[in-house]
Amino acid sequence: MIDFITSLHFDSPLWFLALSAIPAMVYWQYFSNKVSEPTLRLSTTQGLDRKRNWKMKVYPYLPILLMLSVLFFIVALARPQLSLTEEKVKAEGIDIMMVMDLSSSMLSRDFDPDRLEVSKLVAREFVEKRIHDRIGLVVFSGESFTQCPLTTDHNILMDFLVNLEVGMLQDGTAIGMGLATAVNRLKDSKAKSKIIILLTDGVNNAGYINPNTAAEIAQQYGVKVYTIAVGSIGQALSPVNRRSDGEYMFAMANVEIDVELLKHISQLTGGKHFRAVDRASLEEIYSEIDRLEKTEIEVNVYKRYKDEFRIFLYAGFVLFLTWWLFKQTAFRTFS
Repeated sequence: MIDFITSLHFDSPLWFLALSAIPAMVYWQYFSNKVSEPTLRLSTTQGLDRKRNWKMKVYPYLPILLMLSVLFFIVALARPQLSLTEEKVKAEGIDIMMVMDLSSSMLSRDFDPDRLEVSKLVAREFVEKRIHDRIGLVVFSGESFTQCPLTTDHNILMDFLVNLEVGMLQDGTAIGMGLATAVNRLKDSKAKSKIIILLTDGVNNAGYINPNTAAEIAQQYGVKVYTIAVGSIGQALSPVNRRSDGEYMFAMANVEIDVELLKHISQLTGGKHFRAVDRASLEEIYSEIDRLEKTEIEVNVYKRYKDEFRIFLYAGFVLFLTWWLFKQTAFRTFS
């Protein structure tokens, strides 16, 4: 209801000048010295039944019905209209592949609750801002695969992000595999700009594609890579072993991230390297990437208007009719 009211505009707003009649009616009804009803003077009211029935309770408020009906009639005369806006968007979009590490170290608890959950949440916030871009998702640990191809249906992408879990793939950190898989998804793209956001917290120790080779392929196809190293500096409570029931055992361990490799990948492809040590810094990183990779769009706006005066006219009529019926029946007076 609030959204409906706030989206209204009025084609004949000068009619609102007539609202000055409402204060005049209030003054006339409640504050003037007029003798509005016949009176009977008694020397004493002793012996009269002084219980207040419903008529005595309702009567003082009866003029309010008339005032509200006048108010609704004036609003109807001002021609309230609902604006129906259509937009045609011509966008030279950016194709974005998000590459996310799912190795067991992403369960480290130097982030609250852990690195993976925070990374998923911040990535979703980033996707929500990129309305007109195609975005896809690649995940990797000891191997990699495309979780979601490039799409403008961001609801599907959001579902995939929510359901990401450690253990979906063989454990390890195959940075080269993750990067190469994303490049393969972007190499045939006709977008004005093609970027990869590579997020990891480890050192390349798996896969059959060297990360430097994958970076060179990205450079050849004009793909820009932004790298994000996730993890605090020093030590963090991290998974160190796994029980037979699948539960991870945690202990303090050194945070090891191949920062030099990530810097090299971003520099080679014209991107930028970032280090996220907590949720706030990760959010700021994604915000900076959002600012750096803006989509230029051309929007043509078409507006149609739908008259909505009837609802106010009917409301005014119902209130006026209620007031009139009361005056002619329960509250009828004779002079």
